[in-house]
Amino acid sequence: MMKNKLKTKRIVTAICLLVTVGILCIVSSMTVFASNAETDPNILSITMNDGNGEINGSLRILLTLTLISIAPILIIMMTSFTRIIIVLHFTRAALNTQTAPPNQILVGLALILTFFIMEPYVEEINEQAYQPYEAGEIELDEALERGVAPLRRFMYPQTQLKDVELFMDISGQEWDGETLDSIPMSVLLPSFMLGELRMAFWIGFVIYVPFIVIDMVVASTLMSMGMMMLPPTTISMPFKILLFVLADGWSMVIGKLVETFYW
Repeated sequence: MMKNKLKTKRIVTAICLLVTVGILCIVSSMTVFASNAETDPNILSITMNDGNGEINGSLRILLTLTLISIAPILIIMMTSFTRIIIVLHFTRAALNTQTAPPNQILVGLALILTFFIMEPYVEEINEQAYQPYEAGEIELDEALERGVAPLRRFMYPQTQLKDVELFMDISGQEWDGETLDSIPMSVLLPSFMLGELRMAFWIGFVIYVPFIVIDMVVASTLMSMGMMMLPPTTISMPFKILLFVLADGWSMVIGKLVETFYW
């Protein structure tokens, strides 16, 4: 038995060696050649000449798709989207209408309002950074610097100094407290997001107050009538909707919300 096992093991080892040698022979017979990117547009290439270079079309498409994949993060972190979507969700929760309007409508409305608010900054980025870069007038580094400048100018008024100082202290960086351009993006972005969350929750609290009053009045009325088993929210929700409609609530909430970015 032992001799048969050893014989079988040797046969398997020999077969493995033969397969390995065959693979090496096949690989060694392959021909490797260089392709010219000018004649073959499907080749990804970067042409360099004394520190200056250009990216061919295929690689540029790849980079563009990569930027598109991170675009949602940029929209959330560097625009007015965060404050708008949180306030809209607070409004729906205060009305106690569960899923009306649905999430798709709220997100779509938040995106439309974000595009409305950010339109001047997007146009400036297009004129000052994207078009000159496409025309070959400026380098990529300068285009990125010009593109970030309008976004920084948008984020400055919405960012509180205490938030900037907080993240400056955490990161161990020094700041004079006056020059806004000296704030690095790694500090400005979390400071801006923290300010947006704070402002959104303040607006949500203000929206909640009148609806809480309606809940209290309805609950007190039902208790005085002895209807303690009837949920107050069942009765108060129609009155909330009626009050919201009579006061033109959507116009008021959206109008005042957009105005907060122009103060």
